[in-house]
Amino acid sequence: MLYRNIGKPFFFKMDPEKAHHLVVGGLDKASAVPGGTAALRLMYGVPETADMAVDLFGVHFPTPVGLAAGLDKNAGAVAGFSSIGFGFMEVGTVTPKGQPGNDSPRLFRLPSDEALINRMGFNNEGAESMARRLRALKGRRIPVAVNIGRNKATSNEAAHEDYRECIRTLYPYGDFFVINISSPNTPGLRSLQHGDELAFLLAEVRAEMELQGKSSGAAKSLLVKIAPDVSDAELAHMVDTITAAGMDGIIATNTTLNREGLTHEKAGEAGGLSGKPLRDRSTEIIRSIYRQTGGKLPIIGSGGIFTSQDAYDKIRAGASLVEIYTALIYEGPEVNRRVHAGLRQLLRRDGFRHISEAVGADHH
Repeated sequence: MLYRNIGKPFFFKMDPEKAHHLVVGGLDKASAVPGGTAALRLMYGVPETADMAVDLFGVHFPTPVGLAAGLDKNAGAVAGFSSIGFGFMEVGTVTPKGQPGNDSPRLFRLPSDEALINRMGFNNEGAESMARRLRALKGRRIPVAVNIGRNKATSNEAAHEDYRECIRTLYPYGDFFVINISSPNTPGLRSLQHGDELAFLLAEVRAEMELQGKSSGAAKSLLVKIAPDVSDAELAHMVDTITAAGMDGIIATNTTLNREGLTHEKAGEAGGLSGKPLRDRSTEIIRSIYRQTGGKLPIIGSGGIFTSQDAYDKIRAGASLVEIYTALIYEGPEVNRRVHAGLRQLLRRDGFRHISEAVGADHH
């Protein structure tokens, strides 16, 4: 209620990107104050329970609901986000060199559609800067995944070098890694999802992961984040290629270019759409991936999750973990407790003793 009555009206009067920076900066400052993270956990934390904790990718997740990439691009507020009820978080998308991203304005709220449009363009401070920040963290409450991309100036032919460089720089600091080839805001990036380009890129990045794993003695998982704007045939081919390349999982999905059914005046802005309008499409893609892989390739479901039912629908469709982003902007940090409590009720209603029993239940 605190966010809805005070925080949201305040933030929604501001430019969306300024509000974004204020939230990330505020969480960072709050967690730096003695007792700050304890206060955040008291207000918004979600206690770990045996029925909801998940072990996957060689990592322990205290809850199945995480924060999607894009909110904490530079790992600037990991301690803060770790204290408001998330079970894990993605940082990034990070590129080897820092870059400013696209021109402002580049972030738009569509309140009547409960959606956001962004065309940020991988604005970030670069891999070295992120490595410094993650290195400086004193212990971690939740797993941190590093979401990696290519610089705007890098051609698709040389993209694998950027992804490999991110892995080399950040390998010691990520609990697992995510290849972002599905943002609509870096020209040509999405074409890396298809055909031989995808197979080559995944082989190169997998080779770097194995190299780093051997030299550090710590093997880590590598996932691929895919777009929702693909045909059934394209999705099937993509999933075959991802499986054949030995990837450890898929994040479904990134933002969409589809504008069907939107009512807000900002609906025509260029960029990727997130939020409620994406919910059903991302769930449909999760269902298709689970069916195609026989449930053998873990899926993290992302896109339009606002309620426990939204999260549960993705889990029953085949997601082992889920992520939110836009709901945090519209609902505030209270959303985690609400989704977590509702998920536990839904599990009990359907006779499941553990969240893992519900994964892919719609297929059985």
